[in-house]
Amino acid sequence: MSSNNLTGFVLAVISSAFIGSSFIIKKKGLQLARVNGPSASVGGYGYLLQPLWWVGMVTMIVGEIANFVAYIYAPAVLVTPLGALSIIVSAVLAHFLLKEKLLKMGMLGCLICILGSTIIVLHAPQEMSISSVQQIWKLAIQPAFLMYTASAIAITLFLVLYCAPRYGQSNILVYIGICSIIGSLTVMSVKAIGIAIKLTLEGANQIFYFQTWIFTMVAITCIIVQLNYLNMALDNFNTAVVSPIYYALFTAFTILASAIMFKDYSGQSIGSVVSELCGFITILSGTILLHSTREPDPQDNTETLDLDKSRNVRGGRVHAAFPIAAFG
Repeated sequence: MSSNNLTGFVLAVISSAFIGSSFIIKKKGLQLARVNGPSASVGGYGYLLQPLWWVGMVTMIVGEIANFVAYIYAPAVLVTPLGALSIIVSAVLAHFLLKEKLLKMGMLGCLICILGSTIIVLHAPQEMSISSVQQIWKLAIQPAFLMYTASAIAITLFLVLYCAPRYGQSNILVYIGICSIIGSLTVMSVKAIGIAIKLTLEGANQIFYFQTWIFTMVAITCIIVQLNYLNMALDNFNTAVVSPIYYALFTAFTILASAIMFKDYSGQSIGSVVSELCGFITILSGTILLHSTREPDPQDNTETLDLDKSRNVRGGRVHAAFPIAAFG
């Protein structure tokens, strides 16, 4: 493993640890807030006065920053799949701190995720050397990636304008499909911004190039769309179902986009490519097993009933919290 890949791997693991921990800390803060007032799921905002909830927010921000920097050093095909580790951290901490039982099959799912992550790390491709944001721009406007981008936007518009109003609340793939496709463009833009910042700090100023600001605007737009539809998915469907499907689609589209734009697999042997694919499938299997065997939190069930009553009265929306980073 190259030094850049190793740096990206370490940062991705740190990111997963912080993001996974943040949701447990925030949930403890929500539980404390629930004692003194209405819960967040029915419109209460008492958690904003809980220091523990803010500790969770700071922890999440640190994790997202580490994730952002990881994309600067390592290819997306290495960093993105490692996001599954945050789910493991969350599940393990929930077992000990929130008394949400992690069953034996769930523990096996954690081990399978770790095994899949190890396979991906050992066979991850080398990151191409980037010397300017203009070089990234040339990669972004190559015909193959322009075709991918046009297809992604066309499919997203079809899902948003036609499918979402008709099938969004009954078919889980609609909202998650929007999040996943747009998420792949988010990662490519964020990676470009990260590299531009890195080069600027090294003395090669990239701020004055218009390409840097185009990538920034694209990233902001994509993140807003992605988070909006992710909230809608979590609002309408069980988290245990949303998580593995979103992870699978988001990771698959991100790997595809990165392979087209940055040519991650150029020069790699078929054996390495197959090994990485097997690693991804292994992580996905572990994630599905972990979520399918976790016992629901009784307090969450109570909140769900309260939320259903609230919807009948005033059409409220839940802003669910779950360990899925905005861009992996």
